[in-house]
Amino acid sequence: MNLRLRLYVDRKNPANSINMKRIFLAVMMIGVAASFAVAQTSNKKHGPVLTWASSTHDFGDITQGDKVEHTFEFTNTGTEPLVITNVEVTCGCTVPKGWTRDPILPGNKSEIVIAFNSSGKYGRQNKVVTVISNASNTDAAQITFSANVLEKKVSN
Repeated sequence: MNLRLRLYVDRKNPANSINMKRIFLAVMMIGVAASFAVAQTSNKKHGPVLTWASSTHDFGDITQGDKVEHTFEFTNTGTEPLVITNVEVTCGCTVPKGWTRDPILPGNKSEIVIAFNSSGKYGRQNKVVTVISNASNTDAAQITFSANVLEKKVSN
């Protein structure tokens, strides 16, 4: 569809020329407003969207050698199936124990279990786990946990 809008200068009646300019400006403003409205609706996340119930967890005080686990729950709030291909950790003390390899349909929930072994650790520990998926919101790719590892008491 090809629309052409021509503005004619009416030399006999300058008021008509000003009115045509006003109409042209009004049409242009409506076009700009419509394009902003379309841009706003397209900013909504399409495709799979990973939404965590909570993306952080604090184990609190634990003793050296303790092995603790936490289940991170999430929902696919997107419009397409979410597929988690890998869960990466920053050190050998952290282990992703389980996540579904099946696609998570829009609106469905799932979980990732993370285990932490505090052997050889001491003090405040902050760990990052990266979830590799086809989610359109890459800002949700990381979950974190922390623990304060206390020295193991040696019995005499």
